[in-house]
Formats: sequence, structure tokens, C-alpha cells
Amino acid sequence: MISLKQLTGGTPYAAYAYSYPHKTAYRPLAPPRPLRRVWADEPKDALYLYLHVPFCEMRCGFCNLFTTANPRADVAQRYVAALWRQARVVRDALGPAARIARMAIGGGTPTYLAAAQLEQVLQIARELFGVNGARVPTSVETSPRTADADKLAVLRDHGVDRVSIGVQSFVEAEVEASGRAQKSAWVEAALQRIRSFRFPTLNLDLIYGLPGQTVASWLASLRAALRWRPEELYLYPLYVRPLTGLERWGRQPEDALRLACYRAGRDLLLAEGYEQVSMRMFRRADATAATRARSDVGTEYCCQVDGMVGLGCGARSYTRALHYSTDYAVGAAGVRAIIGDYLAKDDAAFAVADYGCELDEVEQRRRWAIKSLLRVEGLDRHAYRERFGSDAMEDLPQLGALADAELADVSDGSVRLTCEGLERSDGIGPWLYSNRVLETMSSFELR
Repeated sequence: MISLKQLTGGTPYAAYAYSYPHKTAYRPLAPPRPLRRVWADEPKDALYLYLHVPFCEMRCGFCNLFTTANPRADVAQRYVAALWRQARVVRDALGPAARIARMAIGGGTPTYLAAAQLEQVLQIARELFGVNGARVPTSVETSPRTADADKLAVLRDHGVDRVSIGVQSFVEAEVEASGRAQKSAWVEAALQRIRSFRFPTLNLDLIYGLPGQTVASWLASLRAALRWRPEELYLYPLYVRPLTGLERWGRQPEDALRLACYRAGRDLLLAEGYEQVSMRMFRRADATAATRARSDVGTEYCCQVDGMVGLGCGARSYTRALHYSTDYAVGAAGVRAIIGDYLAKDDAAFAVADYGCELDEVEQRRRWAIKSLLRVEGLDRHAYRERFGSDAMEDLPQLGALADAELADVSDGSVRLTCEGLERSDGIGPWLYSNRVLETMSSFELR
């Protein structure tokens, strides 16, 4: 059997391929693209609305997300005001046919905002985009320190049905070693408050491969999480990225530990009645029917087909041929500078896409394949042929190599990763990136 290392020449933990192309493949667009023209010929009956709040109460040692910690008091209110300005311009550019099928507010930590500010953000979705929480599945991220009762009440009143909380570990020593200020008592109190509001879906994010972690302590964290019977769990392998605290401290995770933790965690969750959706995502089996029923209201969003409308500094937007956003940075000074530029934008600046990545049809096919393959159900060859008029196996010969390596099962109808392939998703995903995208990513100057 050919190994993944023989195929890719590297670690199974290359990168999380949650988006393709990665934002480091984005560049200034010259000339800028008017949003009206960008969206004119796009299907708009099932869009994903994403609002980004780039603020946190702390910057964790592993975090390379677009966020800043504890901004000046006036920045958050100015940010919400800018978000309203941008939203009005974007809504006008989309036209009357645009319909939101799914929504999320992420960050950063959206609940870093005061309750009144969080209310304003949710009003953007309701008043400008017609998002009614009773019919549009809506997810909001929170943290143990910011999941206050008044903010949770705002989420409940707007019909938010999914609350996702980043716990990372229930072991205080592991959390501290990762550069995160967190006490177990804060986590327990936050989970108790969230459960008391009876949101239909609670998701917990946990990280394996943390400094000082063992398989035994990882399983202890998982068992602590299971006491709350979350409808969903995301299990993330630790990555140490440039300009993060862990990188400065020289703390790199071991591949063997991450793989052992993944396998142990996967086996525990399957035994506890969870279904695996991807390498990271697990959903409680007895909650699946209710979750799917809510998701199937109207037209369900499909990430391989439908567009995303991103609002806020750092939010991405996706059409078939163009992905765009604001500039990207990780370092504190770079993030603050980009947020400052966002706050200063006028309506004309919000009406264009000026930073992004264009996708020709070859890249569109590759994106479809990557986004499909890294989920348990795999790539639907019939749907692919219907969309592109060709066979995925011919368009992307690497899929055959995965089958030869026994990392994927190929049938007339699908290409699905095997158990061994799924646990190596973070090696397989980047291995499928095009040379053009890889070259552009490698030349990105991170700040």
C-alpha cells in the first residue's frame, strides 16, 4: 500500500482545508470589481450570510484568526456602525432576489460585544436581509468569559438555534500552557447558562495536541464535554502558525500524539452515539433528525454550489468565479491597521471587491472536489458531472492515486475517503491544491 507520505511527501497535518483557495492566495484586484456586476449572474436563492466580529477578550497562543484583543472602548461601536453601512450597500448590490438560507456570526468572539451592540448586529440580518431565526438556521460563536445571560437572551430572542463555544480543553494546565486564560469554573458556568436558554444545538470546540497533553488527559476533556451532551463537537488538531504565541515560545505539536488523540477521540464519540461528519465534526445521532429538519426549511444551502455573503472586516464572500474579502494579517499591528481602514471606508469603497482571488473553471472544479471529499459522504460523481459536464476522476487524477493508496474508495457514484484517509484529511486537502494556488500562497507576506 502506498502511504500518504509517499504521495504528498510530508506530514498528515499540513493545513486545515476549510476554504479553497486559502486567503493567503488573495491579492489586490485591479481594477476593483463592482459588487453589482460580481453578483449579477449568480444564483441568489440560497445564500449564506456571514458576519465577522474581529474582537476577543484575549489572544490565545494558538490563534491565527483575524481578530484583535480588547480594542479601545469606542472601536466596537464604530465597528457596528460601519457594519450597518456596509450591509446596506451590499444588500442593494445583491438585488431583490437574494435570499438567505443560512447565517452565522463568528470572529473573533461575537459575544465580546455588549448586549446592545450584539442586538444591532442581529438587527442587520433581520431588517436588511430578512433573516428570521424561526426559518433560517443561525449560528453564533461565544467563549466562556463572554457567554453572559444578557447576551444569550439577545441570541434567543432572535431565534439563534446554534451556539458554539470554544472550550479547547477542560484541563486547566493544558489551557494555560497554550496561552489561554481560562478557569474550569468559567467553562462550567458558561455551559450551564447556555443550556438554561435551551438553544437547539450546542457545539463545543476542543483541541488535541496541546502542550503537556496526553491521550489520557485528552479523553478526560472529552468525557467532561460529554457530560453536557452537546449536539455537536468539533475536534481540532493543534497547529502552531507564524506570529502566534505558541510559535514564539517554540512549542510544536507531535504528529504521533495528534493522530493518537484523534483516533481515541473518534472511537469514544462513536461509542457514545455520535456520527462523524468530517475529520473534525461529530454530531449526536439522536439530534441529527431535528438538525436536518431545521436545515431543510426552504432551500438548503450547499457550500459547493451556493454563494456566501460576508460582512465585516475579515469576512470572506464567495461567488462561483470570485472569492473576496478585506486584507489579511495575524500580527496585532497588522490586524489593527486593517480594522482602521475598514472603519474609514465610505459607501463607494463598500460597493466594490478590491481584494480576492478569481477562480477559473478548472479551479472551480478543484474547489468542488476538495470541499466534497473531506466530508464523510464524499464526492458525488453524478452531481459533479451534472455541474461541470465531466467526470471528477478524469479532471483530478490525484483521486485515483488516493484510491491506489487505499485512502479512498471509488465507485460509479462517489469517491469517499476511507477511515485512514479521513484521519489524514489535513494532508490530503492541501495536496489537492493547484500549483498556481500553492505558488501564490507561498509568496504571501504575513504581517
